[in-house]
Amino acid sequence: RRLRMGAGHRLDVKASGVLVLGIGHGNKLLTDLYNCHLTKVYTVGGLFGKATDDFSDTGKLVEKTTFDHITREKLERILAVIQGTNHKALLMHSNIDMKTQEAYELAVKGLIRPMVKSPPIITIIRCLQFSLPEFQLEIHCMHETQQYLRKIVHEIGLELKSSAVCTQVRRIRDGIFTLDDALLRTHWDLQSIQNAIWDCRLKVKTEIEKTLGPQDKSVLRKTDTEMAQAVDS
Repeated sequence: RRLRMGAGHRLDVKASGVLVLGIGHGNKLLTDLYNCHLTKVYTVGGLFGKATDDFSDTGKLVEKTTFDHITREKLERILAVIQGTNHKALLMHSNIDMKTQEAYELAVKGLIRPMVKSPPIITIIRCLQFSLPEFQLEIHCMHETQQYLRKIVHEIGLELKSSAVCTQVRRIRDGIFTLDDALLRTHWDLQSIQNAIWDCRLKVKTEIEKTLGPQDKSVLRKTDTEMAQAVDS
């Protein structure tokens, strides 16, 4: 039996982590989730002391710099500035008057987000590990690309009067999906995929209805039917 399959927020060849796929009528749910503009979370590795043409540690070396003057405190001050600047951009693109009751209710529900396509926005950025010349960040963001995150690492290096390259980009959450929901390559079989779909049905439905309102329940039923027929065949 042929099943149409589509990818959600893509990962480039140098990135890893959670990649959401839709099967059959689940592609409609993928589109709905995309329209929710949910936050994605990454761990991003960095290395101070050099710059490359593509901001990654495997790119062509263009510069070497000193980094001994960098401290965790200096790095965290730069991260605070980045987060503050992006917070202002988030409010601007959300088109919400923060003095209204609506804004308060959306904030309580965690729903303050651009509901249209916007430039990349970082909602949280923090340092997880710091051991010169290496560091690791956790970045919560939306509408990003992995190359944009590598460029952020490069710009952090410049702000600290040095340079930096990105050593790793790993997505650990895509909206409602986390690493716990992901299937390793060794589990890419029909039964495991069917179980994963059924396990995620409720939280997919809940998130879409919370953000976009009640949806056509037939899409969920069709997805179940498709998978059952595939197993039977």
